[in-house]
Amino acid sequence: MIVCSCQHITDRDIHAAIDWMRASDPATMITPGRVYHALGKRADCGGCMPLFLSTMRANTNLAVPAELIGLRQRPQRKEHTA
Repeated sequence: MIVCSCQHITDRDIHAAIDWMRASDPATMITPGRVYHALGKRADCGGCMPLFLSTMRANTNLAVPAELIGLRQRPQRKEHTA
């Protein structure tokens, strides 16, 4: 299915790019910009971004690697005692 008609990117292109990036570096953070770059393309009008993102989310290799989950934790609040 065509996801980005401006750049002629299909859902298969997106999945292949994500799979390739994950295979080459299991710890990489995959973003839409990196997918475009891996495909040798650039976002144009942005009209495809909702479909582009949902296509990315459908790929099981998009998940954050387990060793990176929880690295950025919210600071704990200090309780005030009166």
